[in-house]
Amino acid sequence: MAHNKVQLKGSDRPAPAVASPAGASDPNELVTLTITVRRRAPIPENPSKQFTREELAEQFGANPADLEKVADYAKSEGLTVVGTDASSRTVTVSGTLAQTQKAFDAQVSQYHEAGRSFRARTGTLNVPPSLSGVVEGIFGFDQRQQAHTHYRRRSSTSHKGVAHANAVSLSYSPLVVAQAYDYPKANGAGQTIGIIELGGGFKTADLKAYFAGQNISPEPTVTAVSVGKGKNHPTGDPNGPDGEVLLDIEVAGSIASGAHIVVYFGENTTQGFLAAITAAINDSKNNPSVISISWGSSESGYTSQALTAYDQAFQDAKALGITVTVAAGDGGSTDGETDGQQHVDFPAASPNVLACGGTFLDYEGGAIKSETVWNDGADGGATGGGVSENFPVPSYQTSASVPVSVNTGFAGRGVPDVSGDADPNSGYNVRIDGETTVIGGTSAVAPLWAALIAILNQQLGQKVGFANPTLYSNPQSFNDITQGNNGAYSAGPGWDACTGLGSPIGSSVLAAFQAPAPVQTTSKQHPHQSSRAATSPGR
Repeated sequence: MAHNKVQLKGSDRPAPAVASPAGASDPNELVTLTITVRRRAPIPENPSKQFTREELAEQFGANPADLEKVADYAKSEGLTVVGTDASSRTVTVSGTLAQTQKAFDAQVSQYHEAGRSFRARTGTLNVPPSLSGVVEGIFGFDQRQQAHTHYRRRSSTSHKGVAHANAVSLSYSPLVVAQAYDYPKANGAGQTIGIIELGGGFKTADLKAYFAGQNISPEPTVTAVSVGKGKNHPTGDPNGPDGEVLLDIEVAGSIASGAHIVVYFGENTTQGFLAAITAAINDSKNNPSVISISWGSSESGYTSQALTAYDQAFQDAKALGITVTVAAGDGGSTDGETDGQQHVDFPAASPNVLACGGTFLDYEGGAIKSETVWNDGADGGATGGGVSENFPVPSYQTSASVPVSVNTGFAGRGVPDVSGDADPNSGYNVRIDGETTVIGGTSAVAPLWAALIAILNQQLGQKVGFANPTLYSNPQSFNDITQGNNGAYSAGPGWDACTGLGSPIGSSVLAAFQAPAPVQTTSKQHPHQSSRAATSPGR
């Protein structure tokens, strides 16, 4: 560490867990860094209005003097300033790896994993004292994959000795799932749904064939947007990231066929994921009113500076009236980690998104026969859910009886908020790379909810924006899921760490947003036993 620098808080990063060291990185490689700086003022937890992008930048963006300080330091180190942006509070700089390492005391080397060689940063970063407290994050040194998909194809190993072991395998079109959940009869016309993807791609021919086969009219307009080096790049492998991309588009596009679907392709790195989210939120051309994210990984796999940067982007979305729906993960209460601890998935763990868990749905003859927590065991997957170790309980969850972390006792944000059909054994009929198949996973629930939000926005004539406070105040707008578990957590009446508030009753959710905001109850009632005006204290 240089003597004249101070450590950047939250920048400490361990070496990749399973990759093999592969020597030194090329010091002459060109590196582009994204540097995030502090806000002028914090965004209120419950903003009094939806802000314009100009208002957001002016009131909560970066101070131009801060951006200038960072740019001046970068230039003094021989780096090129690619751009500055007050809205996203970023300074983008480039230089050789050797130059950028020297500027921020970065320890970088090569690693090898699964046929791929990549740079990874270890330890902490440092900044000059003049930038301490100004710079909040520096991203771009590390190329390890930050997130993975949250979809599961149906397999013969599903239903392995868990909750509904004798259940038959079912599948539905996205429209039938929307029908099961009583979605309002509208198609999201006039709305834009943003979808974040970190790999794979789609072919227009696949989408045309799928929507025609589902008798979807009008056929949704789908646009691909490249962010950084990310691009629409179909792999041709239906078991790869194409499965995620097409599932997301087909679920959202079938239900909200009148909406414009804009797919933002970013690189699967900490920097690339953040860039894709930021690009969607700040896209004044396409102007999404809802953004769906079906990629993520355990909260423990992100640096503190990354958790902060992503969450602040979601705060921006909240201030702008953009709803962000995020898959809660498919690895049960451990989120697929093997350290003996319970983990929640991120970005679902951000308190500024709508985290979407999963159920097994048995729908027949126009009625839901049963709905339980999705849990097919270790091989088949289970809904993510649990308690954040990083974000405290948000105000909208203070009456939800969120348990403390079973790991540390931390009183954290509970995940998920809501749920929907996710079990591959009650999965979605989709078309992936020319192949018709059945897919589940909480990956399907994020676009399922995004489509509902688009329909609500259309029906209301305005953006619902940050939906969580209204949803928690209206538990009667949900099918309460009371049977099943995701490992460490069990379902029960009211909110739980498996399926949140439950699956939507779409017409009732619409009514909740049409009505004045009610007083939030402090009891955990079965939603069908509560009323919008209920205020009974205690459990």
